[in-house]
Amino acid sequence: MNQRELFYSHVAQTSTAPLALEIVKAEGSLLWDADGKEYIDLIAGISVCNVGHRHPRVVKAIKKQADQYLHLLVYGEFIESPEVQYATAITQHLPGSLNSVYFTNSGAEAVEGAMKLAKRATGRTQIIAFKNSYHGSTQGALSIIGDEYWRQAYRPLLPDILHLDHGSQEALDAITEQTACVIAEPIQAERGIYTPTKAWMQALRKKCTETGTLLVLDEIQTGFGRTGTLWAFEQFNITPDVLLLGKALGGGMPMGAFIAGKELMMNLADNPVLGHITTFGGHPVCCAAGHAALKVLLKESLIQEVKKKEQLFLDHLHHPAIKAIRSNGLMMAIEFDSYESNKAVIDACIANGVLSDWFLFAANCMRIVPPLTISPKEIKKACKIILAAITAKVPA
Repeated sequence: MNQRELFYSHVAQTSTAPLALEIVKAEGSLLWDADGKEYIDLIAGISVCNVGHRHPRVVKAIKKQADQYLHLLVYGEFIESPEVQYATAITQHLPGSLNSVYFTNSGAEAVEGAMKLAKRATGRTQIIAFKNSYHGSTQGALSIIGDEYWRQAYRPLLPDILHLDHGSQEALDAITEQTACVIAEPIQAERGIYTPTKAWMQALRKKCTETGTLLVLDEIQTGFGRTGTLWAFEQFNITPDVLLLGKALGGGMPMGAFIAGKELMMNLADNPVLGHITTFGGHPVCCAAGHAALKVLLKESLIQEVKKKEQLFLDHLHHPAIKAIRSNGLMMAIEFDSYESNKAVIDACIANGVLSDWFLFAANCMRIVPPLTISPKEIKKACKIILAAITAKVPA
């Protein structure tokens, strides 16, 4: 059996029609398949590869740590230099109230940890989440996902969850002294890149403070420069009580984290002791890779180039079949009239060497979330291929 046959026979499938591209090499913003075909990557592993695929400094850090030690003991028991140094580096670039990092294996696990922390710290059970928000697929995270299509097959889920409209006054009014936390994306990614107003985000922060409710911001997709600032919450002049990170956090390695103040985080250390534990969270190789990627992000001025690259995409993506383009930095959604049109364009783009996909809650929108290292030349080439695909596949 060849690789493709083995893939379909032995790898659990998450859809009935996987892309099934056999990628054998990746570097920077480019991928190559088993036949040697080159692709411009406009997905970046869904916002994972912010500093590009296999950045030399990240690979070097992985190799160096692998020569020292891999897994030692359950997270939190030993003083392991990679996690200590990475946690320190992250908190140095956050407000002082966010000074304690709990590393996990994934973004969904960070969501789970934050939900437990909010309940434990407040003694409350109600959680407010938002329609069209995505937070992961574990049962707790699934309970707060903002779409019943994904929830309905797995009920019963967690009780006392309210799903309200992101950006609405109704959501603000619903926050009371019974609310443990509000979990929100600063920018709704899977909805097709929707950014709330600064006034609403500030009102959300204010209402949470007034009611003793923890504000949990999910920056799993938006973090690490994707929007043109290191953290998207900076654009709203607010600070969350708990920050969720993942995806780009590991520099291409699997990693998540929830971050809070030290006093707040200590709620997980007592009554019960070991209130939240993980075997592989904060894995030394993942921390070494993530730390190296953060250094690259800051030293190579990638964040400062995000808005220019966003504008370059916008300047080159003009077509009558495009209904709208929504963007915040290098998070972009190209909206078409239907899922069928969008899928036809995506398939044509892949056939011609540009990798993209659609959004979970906006199937008629094409995703553009490339590595932040993508070059102007690659952007222009990708746009040319996208426009040609639109012309060929979407009826005038």
